[in-house]
This record gives sequence, structure tokens and C-alpha cells, in this order.
Amino acid sequence: MFPTMPQDESWDADASREIARGGGKRPSAGFREEPEPDVVSQNEPDEGEDDEFGEVEVVPVRRELSLAIAGFAGLLAAGLVLGALTSAPDSRMPYAIVLFGVQLLALLAWVMALAPPAAAITAGVCVVVALVADYIAVTSTRAAFLPMVWVTLGGFVAAVLGQLIRAEDRKRVTDSWRTTLVIVAGVVAYAIPIILTRQEVGTQALTVCAVAAGVALLVARGTDAVFPKPRLAAQVPRGAAGIVLGAMLGTLAAAALGSRLVLPFTPAKGAVLGLIAVLVAHLVDLAVNFGQADRRLAGDAPTFWVARHMQGPLGAFALLAPVTYALSHWFLA
Repeated sequence: MFPTMPQDESWDADASREIARGGGKRPSAGFREEPEPDVVSQNEPDEGEDDEFGEVEVVPVRRELSLAIAGFAGLLAAGLVLGALTSAPDSRMPYAIVLFGVQLLALLAWVMALAPPAAAITAGVCVVVALVADYIAVTSTRAAFLPMVWVTLGGFVAAVLGQLIRAEDRKRVTDSWRTTLVIVAGVVAYAIPIILTRQEVGTQALTVCAVAAGVALLVARGTDAVFPKPRLAAQVPRGAAGIVLGAMLGTLAAAALGSRLVLPFTPAKGAVLGLIAVLVAHLVDLAVNFGQADRRLAGDAPTFWVARHMQGPLGAFALLAPVTYALSHWFLA
């Protein structure tokens, strides 16, 4: 007879299962292990995260607005081209007057959209800068780009000094000097087409680039009114189909013009100028759209609707002017 082992009251079926799960380790008598926290529940988002990552609002595409912007871009391109083609060597003042009107329109749009410090003073300085730039472009003995640089720098310094007058504006100068520089440079840029009309291939280069950019923006915005898909972003009312189609037709129009113009233009050179002009126009126009979406998401006050929708084409042709000047000297020369 083997002696009977004393029975442990805590040893039961539950303890056996615990030993099996624990790799053979017997829990202490009278000790109940706490259940492990639910790992899955720790990864579940809380209510705040649900609110933060909720459904993204899709901004609708307004057909009438897209058509209006397309028409404005086409008119702006036509005005630049017709003014350049009709400018006589001794009669460039009418073209300067037309461009001064465009400068005022662009200044209104950019001041309202970008809201620089001391907006009234900045706008007044830019009006004077526009007049000076146009006068130099028309009357200077030698049509050159460098005087426009000096006018831009002088206008920028004057605008910043005007922003330092009031204390509340002075606090924003260091954060908004880039905005001020963009506004001043954009206004001066519209005087560069006058300089191009005074150079050998400048008028032809301006015609090709303006037609390409105008066709690209006109087709892209017009396509958005009919088929704004696939969307570039939910908050940006633009479609990729219009961007691609506008780029193709704009480049094709520039190549066709290149085949009609005199040397040094060829269809290939016209296509290169057109492609660069199309890229510049689309990038600036899309940058404006995405900037508006960022301000909307940040909760900033919306820009006045006229300025908000005009600044895309206006900014595109403003940047296109110095790009065309560079291409006429470094690519066509």
C-alpha cells in the first residue's frame, strides 16, 4: 500500500487548465491572475479621432464658374497677343495702357487674396511701380530686362517700409515679406510684354507662349465644366482630364504657330515653347486652387469671389512673361 498524498483543495480543473496554458507553471494557491488587457481595444480610435478623420467634404464643380474662368483666360491671352501684334515701333503706348489695366486687375485680385500688411499702402506703392515699369518699358533707349529687376526691388523696399508705419502691421512684416515680393513682382511682370515687342523675336515668342497658355487654360477649365474627372483632390474642384487635354492642345497650337512663323521658329521649337508655357500656366493655376483649399480647411475667411477666381489666370500670365523673355534669349537666340 502506497501512502496517500495529501489533497490540495486549490487543485481543481481550472488550475489544470491554467498550468497547461502557462507552460507547466502552477499558479500560487489562492492567487487569481488578472485578465490581460484587450490589445485590440487599445488600437481602436476614440471619439475624437473619429471626428478628426471623418468624411472629407467634396467641393462641387460649378459649371458656370468654370466656363467664366475659361472665358477670362481666353480673353486675357487674346489681349496680350493682339496688343503685341498691333504695337508699332513708335506707338506702344496703347499697349502699355491695356497692360496697365491688367496690372490694376491683378493687383486687386492679389491684394484681396493674399492680404498683405498695410494693404492700402502696399496697393498704392504697386500702382506707382506699375506706372514706372510701363514708362521705362516704353521709353527706355534699350529694351532690357535688368531695369525691371531694379524697379521690382525698389517697389518691394518701399512697400515694406510702408508696412512698418503701424505697429499691428509691423508685427506681420517678417512673416509676409514673401507675399509682398510676389505682389510687386507680379505687377512688374506685366510690363515685360512691352519689352518683348521691342526685340527681334520677342513678339513671336510672346505670341506662341500666350496662345499655348491661353488654349491650355481655356480647354482645361472648359473641360472641368463638362467632365471634371478624375478629381485631383476632394477639396479642389478640378479634373485631371482637363489638365491633360489642355496641355496637349496648347502644345499642338504652339507647334502649328511655329510652322507658320519665320526663322528661327520651327514646329519643334514652337512645340518646346508651347510645352513650357503650358506647364507654367497649369502649375500656377493649380497652385492657386490648392492654396484656396488650404485656406478653406484652415478656417480662414474666404477671399472675395471675383479676386479668388481671377488670380489663377492672372498669376499664370504674369509668370509666363519673364519665362518667355528667357526663352527668347536663351533658346531662340
